[in-house]
Amino acid sequence: MSSDLQSSGSGLNMSVDIVIPVLNHLHYTKQCLETLFAHAESPLQVIVVNNGSSDGTAEYLASQSELTVISNENNRGCAAAWNQGVLAGESPWVVILNNDVLLPKGWLEGLLSYARESGADIVSPAMRGGPCDYDVEAYAAGYMQAMAGVSRKGEAHGVCFMVKRSVFEKIGYFDENFRIGQYEDADFFRRARMGGCVLGVTGRSFIHHFGSVTQNTLKDDKATRPYEAENRAYFRRKWRLNWIKRFLLRQQMKVKFIAWRLSEKLFHGYTIY
Repeated sequence: MSSDLQSSGSGLNMSVDIVIPVLNHLHYTKQCLETLFAHAESPLQVIVVNNGSSDGTAEYLASQSELTVISNENNRGCAAAWNQGVLAGESPWVVILNNDVLLPKGWLEGLLSYARESGADIVSPAMRGGPCDYDVEAYAAGYMQAMAGVSRKGEAHGVCFMVKRSVFEKIGYFDENFRIGQYEDADFFRRARMGGCVLGVTGRSFIHHFGSVTQNTLKDDKATRPYEAENRAYFRRKWRLNWIKRFLLRQQMKVKFIAWRLSEKLFHGYTIY
C-alpha cells in the first residue's frame, strides 16, 4: 500500500486539497460546494480560485469561512488558476474540480480507494453529463456498487481529477501557455504518461457534470479571442502532432472507447461515461 494512503476503519482518513476555479455562474458554485461539504468524510482544504467574477461570486466566497479563497482581478485561465490552487495547499493529494458538478456521497472515498489499490497517481471519477433530471444520490449509490471493479486504465479527464502531489514535483505544473481553458489537461496527462505516472478512471467514484458551463459562456463572448483554436495549435506544435499522427491517435482512441463502452454496458449495465 502507498504510504500516502492510510486505511481508517471502513473509510479513508486522508487529507486532500480541493482546487476549484470559478468565473461567475454562482448558482453552480453554490451547488458544487453544498454537495462537497454535505458528504465530506476526509479532511479537506477547499481552495476556490476566483478568476475575476462579476456576479456576486466574490461576496459569496468571502462569507464562507471554511474556504481558502484566491482572488484574481481578471480571468487568468484554468492552468494558472489550477497552479495557484495547487501551490496554496500541502496535502499529499490534490483534486482539480470544475464548479459545474454535483458530488454524491462516496465520490472522494472512491477516488482514494482506487488510488490505494491500483497505485494510480492520477484518478478521475465516472460521470454523467447534461441536465440533472434524475436522483443523483440514488443513481450514484447503485452505480458505484455495480461499477466498483471497473476502470479505464491510462485515462483521466479534466472535469475532475485527483493528483498525487509528488506528480507535480516529477513533471512540473500546468502549462500556462494554454490561454483561458482547453488542452491544458490533455497536455498534463500526456506529460504524466511520459513520466511513468499511472492514470485511471474508476467506476467506484461518480459525479454529475452539467457540461462546461464557463467554457460555453466564454465561447459565446465575441470579445474573447479564439483561445480554443490558439491552444489547439500550440498543443500540436508542442507535441509535433502532424495530421497523420492526429488521425492515427483519433482512430486508436475511437476503437478503445467503443470497446470500453460495449464491454462496460454488457457486463455491468452502465458505462464510465
